[in-house]
Amino acid sequence: MTFPDTPGLRWGILATGGIAHAFARDLRDAGRDLVAVGSRRAEAARAFAGEFEIARAHDSYDALVDDPDVDILYIATPHPTHAENAILALEHGKHVLVEKPFTLTRAEAERVREVARANGLLAMEAMWTRYLPHMVRIREILAEGVLGEVRALFADHTQRISSDPSHRLNALELGGGALLDLGVYPISFAWDMLGEPTTMTASARLIETGADSEVATTFTHAGGAVSSTLSASRSVGPNVAHILGTEARIDIDRVWYAPTSFRVIAPDGDVLEDYVTQHDGRGMQYQALAAERYVADGTLDSDILPLDETVAIMGTLDELRRIIGVRYPQED
Repeated sequence: MTFPDTPGLRWGILATGGIAHAFARDLRDAGRDLVAVGSRRAEAARAFAGEFEIARAHDSYDALVDDPDVDILYIATPHPTHAENAILALEHGKHVLVEKPFTLTRAEAERVREVARANGLLAMEAMWTRYLPHMVRIREILAEGVLGEVRALFADHTQRISSDPSHRLNALELGGGALLDLGVYPISFAWDMLGEPTTMTASARLIETGADSEVATTFTHAGGAVSSTLSASRSVGPNVAHILGTEARIDIDRVWYAPTSFRVIAPDGDVLEDYVTQHDGRGMQYQALAAERYVADGTLDSDILPLDETVAIMGTLDELRRIIGVRYPQED
């Protein structure tokens, strides 16, 4: 992909963890204007700024949101603080790209939406998968009717991360569980391809902390299509996805939610299209380019993942947690 020569927005990054590093690398590779970073630890902000040649390192989030040379902030903190951090930025006049899951609950997502709209600003979930070139092409194929009637979808997001009870993925007070951290990818994918679920069921294994380590979901969608997702934090699966239609299917290779390839296959086995992704970096830059476009054209909302859909997906995650018996201390 060829990137625009002229930078659009002046970016700041709030927090300096692993996902912030990945995003910063892709921003730099795409030639975007990365001007500031903020951390609660001054040494972390300085080190991050030095690594990515960022002009200003702020030693607090308050100082970062007060920076007059920042237009938009990438919120890269753990998801229990996404709502708090996003609202802080929005109240200081900054657009926000919020790492997924967007918030901890639907109620929090609704508050972020309210503040964004009251201030006339973009609030967008950083579900980077939706903006990748192979996903753009898959939506085109579905719109063209190549698959016929789409009947079913399957996707898994399975990793072996940590069995340490204090790890954030296993600690309820830190928003732990495979569902929100990993399951949000295939669940958002099912929404994208088939629309809002009309019914849902789920099964899960809960670990000693009360967090979920494996979650399987089954949805039905408008028109009768069904989808199945699996998320797991203590075992690795194929991490592939399939979309089945009456006239053809799409097989998306490992790792389906990152830049990858896919094939469109007819019922007799003929390959109708063999798509190989051409991309730079990890692929996180595409969502940033989209965010800049939404601000530039004044829409202040994503046409690929509208804010209302992000809020509704958080509602789906709330209901799935209710079904499997996971509740966060922050909800009490």
